[in-house]
Amino acid sequence: MTSHLFAVCFDALEPARVARFWSALLGWEPAEDPADGVTLLPNDDTGFRLRFVPTTEPKVTQNQMHFDLTSTSLENQRETVARALDLGGQHADVGQTGDEGHVVLADPEGNEFCVIEPGNNFLADCGFVGALACDGSQDVGYFWSGALGWPLVWDQDQETAIRSPHGGPKVTWGGPPLEPRTGRERVYFDLAPPVGGDQRAEVDRLLSLGAKDGGAGAGVGRDGAGRVAMVDPDGTRFSLLPPR
Repeated sequence: MTSHLFAVCFDALEPARVARFWSALLGWEPAEDPADGVTLLPNDDTGFRLRFVPTTEPKVTQNQMHFDLTSTSLENQRETVARALDLGGQHADVGQTGDEGHVVLADPEGNEFCVIEPGNNFLADCGFVGALACDGSQDVGYFWSGALGWPLVWDQDQETAIRSPHGGPKVTWGGPPLEPRTGRERVYFDLAPPVGGDQRAEVDRLLSLGAKDGGAGAGVGRDGAGRVAMVDPDGTRFSLLPPR
């Protein structure tokens, strides 16, 4: 048995404000959050929740993960873009030329996402949340496939993608060249150990797959809520939650 992807977390200066944006855009409902953040529950086959966690650090660089939202037609794409802008989103410049079919936007705190044009074959069988697109190596795609028990659905030219056997969004890694890492990631994973499983045993399994200590080098440590801080083979942070 493997851990499951419990949540995609966003550090936010104003968690409630960012959560309201995504709740309205995706149609997801808020749920009780045991910590200080705000949690949204999916209303589709996404399989993981979104958590917005308070931070005092402003966003200073482009995120290494972003959502790709799908469209059924050009009109539907325009409607999604207009709705996002009405909710407080904004256009974002990530170096696109203007000739792309997708539209790059950002939420009220600058977290980038794309509204993909209709007819995208790679996301053809996905829902509105088509993919979580990540900057990362081929090795990290292999790591997360093993960590979550999700099969590879793409492995070509050092680009990888995995997807839950139950459907939902694809998680993709674009391969080299990788963007330089500057500061602490604002978007990251919370994993939950298998039901009835042992957190220490799961830590050991993840370490054997290539994860590393996410603390200050003094061994894998737990915070006050029992989370274990780790990093994947590319150095991207994630947390393993305590057993539930």
